[in-house]
Amino acid sequence: MAFEIPKQVYSGSIKTVTIGKGGKAITLGGETSYPFYVFEGKMPNLPRIAMEVWDVDPGEDWAEPAKEPFKDVLGDPVAWAKKCVNEYGADAIALILVSTDPNGQDASPEAAAATAKKVAEAIDVPLIVYGTSNVEKDAEVLPAVAEACQGMSISIGPVQDKNYKKIGAAALGYNHTVVANTPIDVNLAKQLNILLGQLGVKDSQILVDPTTGGLGYGLEYSYSVMERDRMAALTQEDEKLQLPIINNMANEVWKVKECKLSNAEAPELGDQAKRGILMEAVTAVSLLLAGSDLLIMRHPEAVKLVKSYIQEMAG
Repeated sequence: MAFEIPKQVYSGSIKTVTIGKGGKAITLGGETSYPFYVFEGKMPNLPRIAMEVWDVDPGEDWAEPAKEPFKDVLGDPVAWAKKCVNEYGADAIALILVSTDPNGQDASPEAAAATAKKVAEAIDVPLIVYGTSNVEKDAEVLPAVAEACQGMSISIGPVQDKNYKKIGAAALGYNHTVVANTPIDVNLAKQLNILLGQLGVKDSQILVDPTTGGLGYGLEYSYSVMERDRMAALTQEDEKLQLPIINNMANEVWKVKECKLSNAEAPELGDQAKRGILMEAVTAVSLLLAGSDLLIMRHPEAVKLVKSYIQEMAG
């Protein structure tokens, strides 16, 4: 008698969210089974990769191997974004408005919005715009970005429980997607999605950011929460958790000492470039297996590795 793989029946499915516009718009979600369990269900939209762009030169904040592929465009977010798309095949761009940090340059909402608009106009792939997770400043910056990018169908975040009304209203008014961010907790993620729904934001306009830890620095917590999120969505029919997941992971990986220590400082750790790229790729793959639909990554070589993994798993 031929062996048959036991199959689980899923009563729920992940809703779809489309970001961007035109021929290179991306549809995320749609899964009817656990990640890559294509023998049990469908995965109509494979996970995608956005590449990270800062609106300022990262300087010493970035490890040298991470800066090397972008050395000719650092400090010019428009040129940087175009390079990610044209040379490195980014499916989307994640513009991080580092300049708006109140503890740093404290750039104005108007200046940040102008930068976001220039980047959005320069690329033909979806744009995701992140603030600095400062609740008060993001509540000023992201609505300004939403207004400046009216009609461009961008995604704005992080939207948190203390500023969701102002940012959510701006997303509604200018027809953008929001990135709902909560601190590694399934119940908090569900609650924020409910609050956004009560505000009028449709499920088709919400991406879930569960907060991401890097390899060896909290990844296990992120993985566990994402896993529980997907279990509730697919087997318990929890509608407010049936939304695509985005992971803003790049900085969480590359800020750790194992990535930033040079070959001279830590020869026992092996080549700095290789270890950084592999730490980013392993983190990304782990998040994909937990249910991520969209990854924000940094190094082109790590992106290449993860794209090949996605194709291999989907085949």
